[in-house]
Amino acid sequence: RADSPIIPPLISSQSKLYSSKNAKASHGKSKKGDPKSKTKSKTGGSSSSVASSTGDDFDSAGADDFEAARARRLVEDENDPSLDVGPNGRPLFTSTPSLSLLTRKDCCSYMKFSEKGLNQVLPEGLPTGMVTEFKESMRPALLVRQSFLDLRDNFRRIVDPPTWSSNAKAPKARKQIVLDGPVSCGKSIALAMLVHWARDEGWLVLYAPRGREWTHGGCFYKNSETGFWDTPIQAENDFLKYNESRLLQLPCQIFDPIRLGEGAGVGFMKGVESMALPEGATLYDLVQMGIKYTHAAVGVVVRLRKELSLVKDVPVLIAIDQYNNWFTFSEYEEPVTVRSCRPIHARELAMVNAFRSMMHEDMMVGAFSHSTAVGKLRLDLPDVPVGARVNMPRYSPDEAATVCHYYVRFAYVDFSLVDYMRAFSRVTWFVVNLLHTLQAKACKKGSILGGKLEKSVLLIQRKRSRDEMVTSFDA
Repeated sequence: RADSPIIPPLISSQSKLYSSKNAKASHGKSKKGDPKSKTKSKTGGSSSSVASSTGDDFDSAGADDFEAARARRLVEDENDPSLDVGPNGRPLFTSTPSLSLLTRKDCCSYMKFSEKGLNQVLPEGLPTGMVTEFKESMRPALLVRQSFLDLRDNFRRIVDPPTWSSNAKAPKARKQIVLDGPVSCGKSIALAMLVHWARDEGWLVLYAPRGREWTHGGCFYKNSETGFWDTPIQAENDFLKYNESRLLQLPCQIFDPIRLGEGAGVGFMKGVESMALPEGATLYDLVQMGIKYTHAAVGVVVRLRKELSLVKDVPVLIAIDQYNNWFTFSEYEEPVTVRSCRPIHARELAMVNAFRSMMHEDMMVGAFSHSTAVGKLRLDLPDVPVGARVNMPRYSPDEAATVCHYYVRFAYVDFSLVDYMRAFSRVTWFVVNLLHTLQAKACKKGSILGGKLEKSVLLIQRKRSRDEMVTSFDA
């Protein structure tokens, strides 16, 4: 949600590290003759000693106090750029100010964002993976990946071909792309960043970050005029959240009356079957009609899709996340007999039917979301051009090394602060699994890389020091 903070507020260096309850309990158990207790009492006031003794105090302090200690440490390290070092001494963060200026040199580095800026450019909502990443790392930053740059440059070549050399070794530009790939490989984040870039360039972007909601929940009615099922609650989504200024500049080119259907929970409008647009109406007026009148909401969304195909003054991009939910059955069912119902396919819904097809000349990107699994889909999807499906790769070894440095930098994985099992329960098991996968592939190819990866896995599993772990990743 736009009104909820993405990142929890960091605790200032003046705040307390532990709660008073835990402090009293630990103080009561300590003995006067215990040298350990004397050491703790002497060094408890300095910030450096707190960082060094956090691993010993974590067991009694609990998870909440660990997060507080981590937040305090990040505040103290905020103004120390010498810590922002990635693999092979490279900068961990890129200095490039915008997504448009990113090049191959910026790959395998992180780009910083602002929470306020993301909410302004992506008011429809951020992908779940992005929100989770920001909260866990306590920093709004994302890894610059080559796969995103390829996706961005694909559409840049379509809109502005003169800036690209005809001799460049670039694949043929495609106007329609379906992003597929393994679970949590970054499809939704790449799509959101593409929308961010396109809006920075001044494009008109219709972004649906939760396509599954178009086929689940709310009311559904059979429209006898069109033969499709109307979902008026889903149609009431506000498409003006970011596109208002652009829609005000674009005149409507279709002036046929919009057929009215059933409103959300209120039935048909009495005595009125259609609603006409005034002369000189803009796309803004069209969308406002759907927001104001629930009976016209579905018809307005269907009409908007046709109008977008006719826009020539500004590039138009349609971006749909959870696109795979539009190729299977919806949550709705149609009664057939007294005891049986027929499941309604997503293509039978009016809104999905209007936006699902990629058999056109408009720029459109759909991203599969395997977290909302709908079953395995066939390779050649209906209404999708041949070859439009692109597999997003997992982290490359260089990207994985940068991610590991990033997590260690922000104390997401730090063996000097957290106990062994808690660190492994968060992200280290993912890294170990990744290294095992790379090792298996390397061994199959007969490369000596397998032996080096084996050592990296053992170093992590043996709870080595922070410097040894980073060195193993560099290797």
